Amino acid sequence: MPESNVSKSPASASVAEFSREVGSRLEAITRWAAGGGLAEAAGAVADAVANGGVVQAFGTGHSEAFAMEIAGRAGGLIPTSKIALRDLVLHGTRDVEALDALEGSMLEREDGLARELFGLQAVDPRDIFIIASNSGVNASVVGLALLAKERGHTVIAVTSLEHTSAVETKHPSGMRLSEIADIVMDNKAPFGDTVLEISGGGGVGAVSSITGAYIAQLLTIETVQCLVRAGKKPPIYVSANVPGGDDHNNALVAHYAGRLRREA
Repeated sequence: MPESNVSKSPASASVAEFSREVGSRLEAITRWAAGGGLAEAAGAVADAVANGGVVQAFGTGHSEAFAMEIAGRAGGLIPTSKIALRDLVLHGTRDVEALDALEGSMLEREDGLARELFGLQAVDPRDIFIIASNSGVNASVVGLALLAKERGHTVIAVTSLEHTSAVETKHPSGMRLSEIADIVMDNKAPFGDTVLEISGGGGVGAVSSITGAYIAQLLTIETVQCLVRAGKKPPIYVSANVPGGDDHNNALVAHYAGRLRREA
């Protein structure tokens, strides 16, 4: 086979630099959490769960990964539901061609989409919303946050305060996600999300998915601790790949019949 022109040099200093950038952000989040930064959000989620509510998690683009960390995974809370833009096709009236706009990040910017999306969800007055968006300015996330607030739900935002403060909102209200939410958690990602500049290669090394997943797990852990301290038995998913996992999970899921969505 012909030789590749791409360099096969050993791991560069960029690997160590990226590790430092990620590590420093995780350490900052750890200090914030250890200092009580999670208390308000965890308390709000625990109260909602204890009162029979479901955690409605939403994120577009790569922030959907945050919603997946919250909703329907081993070690997580059972009363959790993932809202996704593809719900407009799977459960709504949008044609399948709308998925092309989803892949191109255009759907998340569409004004008016949030009301359509909200209407497809089985939302109970007891539910709480957690919305993740690195920029916090696209119309879908801002619109959904506004609708949730209008209907009396507590809204928790996970966003990059550095990025969102540096850009204009794309929602007609003129508001950002961070300006709507009751509780805001900073994912510590920089403007543009990437932390490295490669000569001739541009910005690389996005960190918001990593820090977002860490925040999601810390929030889950602290929420469970709040429930235990209140004398409540936390409804936690067990891995379906361990003996008895399915039976355990199915018994608890049955309490929320018709209220949980995780597909796609």
